[in-house]
Amino acid sequence: METFLEHYWPHILAVISFLLGATAAIHAAMTKDEVRAAIGWVGVIMLSPLLGAAIYAVAGINRMRRASILDKRGNVPAAVANEEKEHHVERAAIVSAFGSRMGAMWNLGNRVSGMPATEGNAIHLLETGDEAYAAMLEAIDKAERSILMETYIFDSDAIGRRFVDSLDAAVKRGVEVRILVDSIGARYSRPRITSLLRERGIRVATFNGAVLLKMRLPYANLRTHRKILVIDGETVFAGGMNIRAAFTGPNAAHDTHFRLRGAAAGDYFTVAAADWFFETREKLDGPAWKVSAPETHEGVIARVVPSGPDRNLGNNNSMIIGALSVAQDSVMIMSPYFLPDRDLLSALATAAKRGVAVDIIVPGKNNLGLVDKAMTAQFEEILEGGCRIWRDNGPFNHSKLMTIDGRWSYLGSSNLDSRSLRLNFETDLEVFDTGFAAELQARIGAARANSTEVTIAKLKSRPFPYRLRDRIFWLGLPYL
Repeated sequence: METFLEHYWPHILAVISFLLGATAAIHAAMTKDEVRAAIGWVGVIMLSPLLGAAIYAVAGINRMRRASILDKRGNVPAAVANEEKEHHVERAAIVSAFGSRMGAMWNLGNRVSGMPATEGNAIHLLETGDEAYAAMLEAIDKAERSILMETYIFDSDAIGRRFVDSLDAAVKRGVEVRILVDSIGARYSRPRITSLLRERGIRVATFNGAVLLKMRLPYANLRTHRKILVIDGETVFAGGMNIRAAFTGPNAAHDTHFRLRGAAAGDYFTVAAADWFFETREKLDGPAWKVSAPETHEGVIARVVPSGPDRNLGNNNSMIIGALSVAQDSVMIMSPYFLPDRDLLSALATAAKRGVAVDIIVPGKNNLGLVDKAMTAQFEEILEGGCRIWRDNGPFNHSKLMTIDGRWSYLGSSNLDSRSLRLNFETDLEVFDTGFAAELQARIGAARANSTEVTIAKLKSRPFPYRLRDRIFWLGLPYL
């Protein structure tokens, strides 16, 4: 036997290499949605069948079992859906108040999100961690029935421990508490926040847990990037802010979180409760989890838009591209990680070429250096399309904001990159309201006033090694 292996091992290796390479290449060709991605992976595999197949198994398999996770999440019940249809807003009301183009956005949101547009919502913007965390902790301390939190990062630093103390006190008052933390985000600090929560007897679960120890590689890139806190089924805190001390203090990073009360609160609860059920199989449907309908019809019209690599795949991308297609006068975008794919690039350029003023504000100094370099590699193409890009000179801003024509707004957890638009589970809020749009425009405009405009001349004047470096990092765009 040993002589046989010594003599024929090159042939055996060649057969194994062929079988693995062929299997991986066929799988890539049959499962990838984009032809460029399929060609790229097949090319990598053909160049080195063994190594290419191994790389594909780890990095290219992210969407390979999308059908499996769709089937599993497709069985998740709508925990306590917002059934108070008296607050639902129909298309005719949108057209009457905001015009036919906004009626088209109502159509799009209604079809892709599965959530209703509702009236009677009060939204209060929270910019700093000091402001947002104080409001969240106050709400937790006043909770009477239930607390449901879902977040990507929950650090065990000074801020995280304050949340643990408040959640512990709530449990001791008899409040039902459930905390869902992403399994990767839970690893950002030591000791893990999940251990501290469990020590206090607080019910906690990790989303897509044990992806490293149990080698659940097909799902390793499928993260919950949502930030949702629901208090007593009535008050919601959501947006882009994780639970960590980096957002507090005089030199802290900025972000945009918000407090929401009204009909849309029930839809936020439905999203978070479905994710909790997905991980724990516990349905949150007892008296403590009752969602109360607002008594007033006053407030802004809003719709919750969940996105993720399941039946909600690409909802956020569809909403953003849809908004760009109906914009007439202005588009204002703020994003910390601006790495649009080909479809979004085309939509931005088309809007600009129609005469729409498209302004994009990104951080002057990014907390993720590799992402910033990849972003810079795309700037020239975006500018050539007619858009304007601004580098904010203030503190790093993690906000994800968008307004069009002073009528429609979009904010939440989604970055404008492939990870948020294809891989992560995200939740955003669509708002039809001129006053709220003006508030977001003022916030984005203040950042633009403190920014330096990026120009093609400046980009081209940079040394060639820097431009080459940025393009190399740009090649990893789908996974940054």
